[in-house]
Amino acid sequence: MKLGVFTVLIAEKNLEEMLDHVRDSGLKAVEIGTGGYPGNAHCDIDRLLKSEELRAEYLEKVSSRGLEISAFSCHGNPISPEENFAKESDEALMKTIELASKMGVTVVNCFSGTAGDHEGAKKPNWPVTPWPNEYSDIYRWQWEEKLIPYWKRVGEFAEKHHVKIGLELHGGFLVHTPHTMLKLREATCDAIGANLDPSHLWWQGIDPVAAIKILGKENAIHHFHAKDTYIDQENVNKYGLIDMQPYGEVQSRAWTFRSVGCGHNMQECSNMMSALRTYGYDYVISIEHEDPIMSIDEGFNRAVKNLQSILIEEQPSDMWWV
Repeated sequence: MKLGVFTVLIAEKNLEEMLDHVRDSGLKAVEIGTGGYPGNAHCDIDRLLKSEELRAEYLEKVSSRGLEISAFSCHGNPISPEENFAKESDEALMKTIELASKMGVTVVNCFSGTAGDHEGAKKPNWPVTPWPNEYSDIYRWQWEEKLIPYWKRVGEFAEKHHVKIGLELHGGFLVHTPHTMLKLREATCDAIGANLDPSHLWWQGIDPVAAIKILGKENAIHHFHAKDTYIDQENVNKYGLIDMQPYGEVQSRAWTFRSVGCGHNMQECSNMMSALRTYGYDYVISIEHEDPIMSIDEGFNRAVKNLQSILIEEQPSDMWWV
C-alpha cells in the first residue's frame, strides 16, 4: 500500500507547490479534485482534455517528484432534481472519466447522488426509514427510475474507458452502506465500486473492518479515504446519530470528523490496514482532512505520522516457518 492525500485540503497552493509539499511530507500519491463539491484547484479539466502536450507536462510534474495520481475526484449529485446542478455534476463526471482514461488514472471517485421524491421535485430527498410507507415508495422510485438507469449508463462508459468508479459511502446519498453499494453494483457492472471512507461508516454504526470484508470479498473496493470520527455518546443520547446540527457545533454534536487516530485508537486503524491487505486491496490510502478542531497542517501531519506507523507497504514474505 501507498500513502497519499486528497489534495483539496492544499487548494491554496498551486500545482507545483502542492506536489512539492506532498513529496516533502513523505507521501507517494495524490488524489486530484476535478469539479463538484471539491472544486478543481489543481486540474483545469477542459484544457487538459484538449491538449496531449499539457497532459504529458502535468504527468511529468507528478512523476518527477516520485508521485502518482491515485484518483481523480468530482463529488457532486448527478441525479439531483436541481437540473443545473445535476447537469454540472454529470458533465464533470463524464469529462473526468475521459481525462482519467487519457492520463492512465485508473479510478474516478464521486457520490452516487440522491434524487427527489417525484419527477417534479425541486430538492433531493434521502429516505432513511421504510415507514410511513410513502418513504418506501420514494426509495423504490429513486432506485428504479433514477439511480440504476444513471449508473448503468455511466458504468458502461467507465468500462469502455478502462476506468473504475469509486463511490464514497456517504450519508445523504443513496449509496451509503456496503449493502447499497453491492446492490447498485449488482444492478449495473463491476466498474462500480467503493471509495471506502471509514469516517462515514463509524457514525452510521458500521464497523469499517467488517465493511472491508464484505466489500473486499466482492473485489468492490476501488479506493480508500483515511479519515476518523469521534462519537460522543452523551450527545448521541440526546441527538441520535442522524444529527442535523452544523459541523461547527462540536461541543453538542453526536459525532465529529477527526484526523486519523483522534477518534479511534491506532489498533483499530491498524486492523483496517490488515483487513484491506487480507481482502485484496493493495492500493493507495488517501488522507482527507475535515477536523474542526485542528488546523489543516496539524491534522494532515498527525494523519501522516499515524498512518506511517501502521501502513503495510511491502509484499508478504514466504511463510518460512511453515
